[in-house]
Amino acid sequence: VQLQAYGGGLVQAGDSLGLSCGVSGGAFARYAMGWFRQAPGKERVLVAAISWAGRNKYYTDSVKGRFTISRDNAKNLLYLQMNNLKPEDAAVYYCAADDNTVSGAVSLDFDRYDYWGQGTQVTVSS
Repeated sequence: VQLQAYGGGLVQAGDSLGLSCGVSGGAFARYAMGWFRQAPGKERVLVAAISWAGRNKYYTDSVKGRFTISRDNAKNLLYLQMNNLKPEDAAVYYCAADDNTVSGAVSLDFDRYDYWGQGTQVTVSS
């Protein structure tokens, strides 16, 4: 299973940016998916997560109302739409897949994720 995250870049505070993650080699529609981010010198943390069919979603408090996670199972794509970006959102963003879950479940624990993308850099200038 391979995950490829892309869409990062340099934006100004208040701008929007959309990330995508393509998944190949596995049963994407049966994976719970997540977006993590890691800032320099900090741990990798969960930003948003989504269940198989996208019915259930989780957001960390700092991004609620600004970020939207979604997926297109027909295209094997995971998305993260980020609006009103803040300098503290700057990080390397990683997509990840949990292949041992059930329909409707979102995966909140780092250790549950089995496959990871390579990361895409998001830089937000103030």
